[in-house]
Amino acid sequence: MGAVFALFAAFYYWTPALRNRNTLLWVKLSNSGNTLKLIVPSYILKFISGWINHSCKVTSYKIDENLMGYRGSKSDLILKSVKEQRVDGSSWIQTIHVRCTLMGFERNYPLKILSKQLNIKQFSTLNTKAKLNPWFVTGLIDGEGTFSISIMKDKEYKLAWKVRSVFQIALHSRELSLLLELQAFFGGIGSISQSKSHNMVIYSVAGIKDLKTIIIPHFENYYLLTQKAADFMLFTKIVELMSNNAHLTIEGLHKIINIKASMNWGISEMLKSEFKNITPVDRPIVITSTLSNPNWLAGFVSGEGCFDIDISKSKSTSIGHRVQLRFRIKQHERDIKLMELLIKYLGSGKIYKDPKLPKLELKIVKISNITKIIIPFFEINPLLGVKQLDFLDWCKVANLISEGSHLTNEGLEKIRIIKSGMNTGRKLTKF
Repeated sequence: MGAVFALFAAFYYWTPALRNRNTLLWVKLSNSGNTLKLIVPSYILKFISGWINHSCKVTSYKIDENLMGYRGSKSDLILKSVKEQRVDGSSWIQTIHVRCTLMGFERNYPLKILSKQLNIKQFSTLNTKAKLNPWFVTGLIDGEGTFSISIMKDKEYKLAWKVRSVFQIALHSRELSLLLELQAFFGGIGSISQSKSHNMVIYSVAGIKDLKTIIIPHFENYYLLTQKAADFMLFTKIVELMSNNAHLTIEGLHKIINIKASMNWGISEMLKSEFKNITPVDRPIVITSTLSNPNWLAGFVSGEGCFDIDISKSKSTSIGHRVQLRFRIKQHERDIKLMELLIKYLGSGKIYKDPKLPKLELKIVKISNITKIIIPFFEINPLLGVKQLDFLDWCKVANLISEGSHLTNEGLEKIRIIKSGMNTGRKLTKF
C-alpha cells in the first residue's frame, strides 16, 4: 500500500496537468507546511514589458491536503481569499456570531459554507490577512462613513428624550468581508447588521466608552480630509457631553441639539417644533492642504471611486465605436478644495460640476494617464473589496487598448463582455 501511495504522490507532484489549455507543472513547495499564498500578476510590469501570461491570470500553488496540517488554507477565489482557514479550537465573531470551528475533512463539517450562518446571500470574500492600514480606514470612512446623533422621544427616560451617538458605515451586502476586517481593526467593538430592503450591511459603534477610547482617538491621529471632519469635531463634543451625563439634563439636551443643528443635514422638523430658540453652533471650517498618506486615497476610492468603461458610436473609427476608460470620483461641492488637491496629487484629471445638483465629479480619461499614473498607483496602494475586482477588469481593458485590440470587432466584443460583468453587472458567488 505504501508503494502505491508513493507512486501516486510522485505522479501528483511531478506530472504536468492541463488546465485551461495551459500546461502547469505541479511541484512540492519549499515552504510546504506553511500557509499557502496566491500569486497575483503585477500590472506595472505588464504595462512595461507586455503580458507574458493569459490576461489577469492568477497562479496558485496547491498541495496534498493530508500534508497541510493545521497551517494551510484552501483558496476558492483570487486575491488572497480563502474557502476556510484551518484552526485549532473555536471562536465567535461578535454580534453576528459566525462559528469558526473546522473539524477534519470538509465533508464532516456541520455546515459546508460558514457564511450560511449569516443568512446573507451575496458578499465579497476579498480580504487581506494583514491588519488594515489606519490611513486606509480613514479614507474609507471619509468616503462612506457617518458620525451622527439621533434624538428621539422615549417615555422611559426622565426627560422623555433619548440621545444616541453613532459612528457608522454602510456598504453593499457583498462587502461583508471588508466590514468584518474593519470591525477587527477596531478591536471587535460595535455590531454588524443587515438591511435586506436596501441590500446593505452596516457596521455601527454606539457605546460611549468605545467611541471615546477607540473611535475618536483613531480619527484624531489619522484625521479626516473631507468636510466630514467638521461633523466629527462636533460629534466629539456631543460624546464628551454624554460621557458626563449632560444629555440627562434639559440644559445639556439643549446644548446637544444646538450642536446637532450644525451637523450633517441639521435637525428634523419634529425637533424644531418641540424645541424653540435653537441656536446652531458655528460649524468648524476644514481646510485640507496636503494629502497625508497614499493609503488614504486607496481607502477613499474603495468607497467613492468608480472604474468604468464607456463604449459609444463614433464615425472616426473603422468599426464605428469608440472605447474610453474612465476613473471617476464624485463628491459634494463643498469639497471642491479636496478635489482640486487630488488633481494636483495625481497630476491628472478635470472637475465637472453637476448642472442641477450640488455635486462634483473628478474624471480621468486620458489613456496615458491611466496606464502611467492610475494603474501603477493602485498596484502599489491596493484597493479592497469588490472595487478591486472592477479595477482588475478595468486593467484588462487597458491592456487591450494598449495593444490596439479595441479597434477590431473581436477586441471590441471582448471589451463588451468584460464591461458587462463590472460594477452593477458583477455577479459574485452566491451562498
